[in-house]
Amino acid sequence: MCNRYVSPQEAAIERMWHIGGHNNNPWRGGGVFPRGQGAFIRRARHDAGYTRELAAGQWGLIPWFAKTPKLPYSTNNARSEELASKASFKASWARGQRCIIPAESFDEPCWETGKNVWWTFRRADGEPWGLAGLWNVWVDETTGEEVESYTMLTINADAHPIMSRMHKPDPKLPPDHQDKRSVISIEVGDVDLWLQGTVDQARALLAAPAAGRFAPQG
Repeated sequence: MCNRYVSPQEAAIERMWHIGGHNNNPWRGGGVFPRGQGAFIRRARHDAGYTRELAAGQWGLIPWFAKTPKLPYSTNNARSEELASKASFKASWARGQRCIIPAESFDEPCWETGKNVWWTFRRADGEPWGLAGLWNVWVDETTGEEVESYTMLTINADAHPIMSRMHKPDPKLPPDHQDKRSVISIEVGDVDLWLQGTVDQARALLAAPAAGRFAPQG
């Protein structure tokens, strides 16, 4: 799972994902941490056709049934294998509320030395990552206030040559079944399919980034 990443500035997001400079959510970029504010790209909420829009909200999805936007549990990551069944995420998944989370880089802990050593991952082509996510708008029943939020999807990476090396091993599990996790990268050519495709089409895009997408760690 990912617990910190660096978001590009608004202008870079607009150029990379062809959003246009008419967004209602100015974004300065920078480091993003769980329950902090981050930017994400989605199918425009109020467009009967299809356009992309930039939104900003809490990194930690607030499900519709929450009584308060301050959750006692973590929802900044969502296991892609559980999207159709996990209470916190299944409504957003079923409704096609998918998003792209722009990231210049993301960090993961490597424990191969027996200690937590943070690795920073960038793309080999120098472009920002477009990480798969889900979004939701939670509405306060008392005030009518809307709170935007999102979560970052992960997938099993036990067989991945790079991501399988991240995170502290669980001594209770066998070495080849640790359920190491990876983010999911949506390539530029697949963005429209991810944002407006069917659930089955979106599910077909759920995969860890190929090892060749990663720049050398350092």
